[in-house]
Amino acid sequence: MSAFHSMLLPVLAGLFMLSVGFSLRERDIGVLMMWIGTLSIFGIMCWKILEKLA
Repeated sequence: MSAFHSMLLPVLAGLFMLSVGFSLRERDIGVLMMWIGTLSIFGIMCWKILEKLA
């Protein structure tokens, strides 16, 4: 698996959790999914920035 595909899968999973969580935002599980999706996208961005700096 290439580096592009290994980064694409977590990004798509995070965006999927954000979109499903937003549609279920009235329930607790929807809010949790939005939190996890947001943190995963933010974590991936921080990881890539730190990888480029080193």
